[in-house]
Amino acid sequence: MKKEDFNLRTVRKKILLLTKIAGVLIILSYAGFTESSPSTGTSFFLWILWVILLVLALDFLIGRFISKPIESLNQTARQMAELDFSSPCKIETNDEFEELSHSLNVMADNLKQALADLEREVARERLLLAERKELVDRLSHEMKTPLGVIRAYAEGLQDAAGTDEQQTYADVIISETERMDALIHTLLDLSALETGAAKLTPERFGFVEFTETAAGRLLADIPDANFKLQYDLPEKEAFVYTDKARMEQVLNNLIVNAKNHVISDGVIRLSLKEKDGLLLFSIFNQGRQIPAENLQKIWTKFYRGHSSDYNGSGLGLAITSQILSMQKLSYGARNLTDGVEFFFSIPTAE
Repeated sequence: MKKEDFNLRTVRKKILLLTKIAGVLIILSYAGFTESSPSTGTSFFLWILWVILLVLALDFLIGRFISKPIESLNQTARQMAELDFSSPCKIETNDEFEELSHSLNVMADNLKQALADLEREVARERLLLAERKELVDRLSHEMKTPLGVIRAYAEGLQDAAGTDEQQTYADVIISETERMDALIHTLLDLSALETGAAKLTPERFGFVEFTETAAGRLLADIPDANFKLQYDLPEKEAFVYTDKARMEQVLNNLIVNAKNHVISDGVIRLSLKEKDGLLLFSIFNQGRQIPAENLQKIWTKFYRGHSSDYNGSGLGLAITSQILSMQKLSYGARNLTDGVEFFFSIPTAE
């Protein structure tokens, strides 16, 4: 026999010991009461009384060593579930309950520290976001005035220009100020979306006709178009419930992106299909693939990738991502054999 076989550091051994002691006491007491008392009825009554006292004592000991620790552990676990770590579990039973209590307290301390770190990180991110928004808004507003002045003087120079060279310079200045002004408005719009200042105004409308109109305006009947347009739209109208103006931004950005990156005489293929209560939109442009490691980066601000000849703002896909994310819509981009396809899905509305 080993020494540890006789210790009481486990709940199982405590229960076995208590039940064995109780059983032995009941047997011995019955024999003792029947021998010491001349009256069978009296001895039986005394024995029953003794058994009742023994059961009460056993119940007290089981409550002391088992029920009470379990109740304490349950209470602590309930408080932890409610993120209340103010009352540690205090159990001193020198068995598994005490070990479990210690482990529970350690876990509570770790969770408390992790939550504190998370709160600090969230507070820091909010501060950085607020500072970034303030910087963007301030710079954008501050740039509007000098841009307006530059444009006014450039237009004056344009009207008074005496040579073709002066006229060209004035045209370039005006063009660039218009581009910077558009960039400022786009930055302000993106900032409002990111911080929640811009709210969505959903409405019910037909998405098939909506897509056809946007594609027709941006892709069809374009003089000297350097691409072939293919499209696959449902014959039956399908309705959605979302912000129409914001979804127009999404379609415009994705269609313009495809038009800017299609190769000469390449294919732009627009598709809209209905499946399992969803409208699946996709637009493919034949051309260079996006490196796999950059497929997530394209949704960030000012990303331009390999297209050094494209002079867009680099904000279109960032705004698209923000609008779709606000509505919890699935979206993405993937490389196909000879080009890139952008896609998103939106639930249909009755």
